[in-house]
Amino acid sequence: MTGGAFSSHRLRARKARGRAFEVVSIAATLVAIVVLLLLLVDVFRQGAGSLNWEFLSSFPSRIPERAGIKSALLGTLWLMGLTTVFSFPIGVAAAIYLNEYARRSWITAVIQTNIANLAGVPSIIYGLLGLELFVRAMQLERSILAGALTMTLLVLPIIIVASQEALRAVPDSIRDGSYALGATKVETIWHHVLPLALPGILTGTILALSRAIGETAPLITIGALTFVAFTPDSLQSPFTALPIQIFNWISRPQSAFHQRAAAAIIVLLVLLLAMNAAAIFLRNKYQRKIAW
Repeated sequence: MTGGAFSSHRLRARKARGRAFEVVSIAATLVAIVVLLLLLVDVFRQGAGSLNWEFLSSFPSRIPERAGIKSALLGTLWLMGLTTVFSFPIGVAAAIYLNEYARRSWITAVIQTNIANLAGVPSIIYGLLGLELFVRAMQLERSILAGALTMTLLVLPIIIVASQEALRAVPDSIRDGSYALGATKVETIWHHVLPLALPGILTGTILALSRAIGETAPLITIGALTFVAFTPDSLQSPFTALPIQIFNWISRPQSAFHQRAAAAIIVLLVLLLAMNAAAIFLRNKYQRKIAW
């Protein structure tokens, strides 16, 4: 076989392997989409009939037909609101320090590696940490404040990593131009770097919170209640959340509770989609401002 024929044979083989890999990838994606659609269809089939205003405005009950998600829904909103208040400024500030101020050294490299590793730690580990630190050591008990602080630990590494990537995407020429005009480092970061990085920061933050809104293991670990017939009125109030309520209903033997759980899953999906839609809206809004 001549050299040209051999090269042509190798090229055809590589193209064949590439096409085979593409087919396998498409098949795997289709299988995942079909399974997801089947799950969604089953959830909507079971839960759509239970969705009404009474379901949203009623407290949980031992009678399935009267059971609602008022306390769980408000508990979730409280939890996500407090988690955002705690995690966003801390995460963005940490990212700014690591990206703009910290010197490149082995200590910084170790910190960066650990932050990246923490983003992949199972959520129940954060629940155990929250149980020992916030519930027992700080004596916050099973309050919504302890739950929010635990969720803050869960999402902080993700927010820091996403914010750092957004800050790195800002060209150095923006910083150099600002310094050349006499701006200080703080002015450069505040007026030039942050506005350009804000779409990526907001997107990463909301996606991190989207993960937290569906977490059950950390809340169970710190002792969130499964039956709450009141709404939170302070940071020290006991609480429940939609994932906990769904877990409680789905573990019961009555099929009527399973229908209520499916309806609660639909509400949780709506909240999740709303958060993702907000991320897309904010990203597009600030990108348009930057373009102008």
